[in-house]
Amino acid sequence: MRIGGSTLVGYPAGEMRGRSAVVGTVPVGDRYGTIVAETPFHPLDHTWPDQPADLGTIGGIAVVDCVTGAVADGGPTVRLGEDIPVRRGTPGWSWLVVHVTDEPVPAGEVELVVDERRRRALSAGHTACHLTALALNAALAGRWRKEVPVDGLGHPDFDQTAITSSRILPDGSRDVYRLGKSLRRRGFTVEGLAEDLPEITRGVDGRLKEWIAADAPVRIDSPGPELTARRTWHCGLPGGEVAIPCGGTHLSRTGQLGSVAATLELSADGTELIMHTVVG
Repeated sequence: MRIGGSTLVGYPAGEMRGRSAVVGTVPVGDRYGTIVAETPFHPLDHTWPDQPADLGTIGGIAVVDCVTGAVADGGPTVRLGEDIPVRRGTPGWSWLVVHVTDEPVPAGEVELVVDERRRRALSAGHTACHLTALALNAALAGRWRKEVPVDGLGHPDFDQTAITSSRILPDGSRDVYRLGKSLRRRGFTVEGLAEDLPEITRGVDGRLKEWIAADAPVRIDSPGPELTARRTWHCGLPGGEVAIPCGGTHLSRTGQLGSVAATLELSADGTELIMHTVVG
């Protein structure tokens, strides 16, 4: 099999349907992986697997998973997920969206349909995740003793400095931050954090209410349609325009969230801060 170039994707623009030609197939365990030239499906990113894959149908057959694949230009073997041996976007490789099904998809042109309810719930969770991270940065700003990189609103970027994992959920997210020695050396004050969590949470929720009420516009800036294009999330918040590198899907306005609430908790040993975000 020879794949000619990276998959073109429509999900950054909010696409949920499309038609395209099948350009290749690959086994995925005991399932079938189908590769098309263009797709509206968002695959799981193997390097930062925060947003789950889109589900739906391809050629009328249920898509039960959607993963990232890569193949060396002119090479015969498509690598999937964690088996990909090079960094995303490495020259000389094509990057692919692989639609996983329990039965083979016929060759030719096929219709692709994303599960709209699931996509919207994940988009809401991802938009809320970014907003909550920005609100957390603001609420923790007074705990820094040294200068660190700031976010788009000018607050010390606790989120990007301390985050170890992020998982987007339908209408929510779960983010984990490491409160270790390296963070303390960078100037963050951990002492008294447990006692201050209720006040910090009120600060986060207050900003979220303000930003949702502002119905701020949200957009994804993409330099091209290829899967590997470096996309950026933009949001015109009352405090300024914020830009965050992001390969996921989003709502188009903050007002579409309705409401967002955050819950903050420390791990039992106090070395991690966990933030749960819930939409609606």
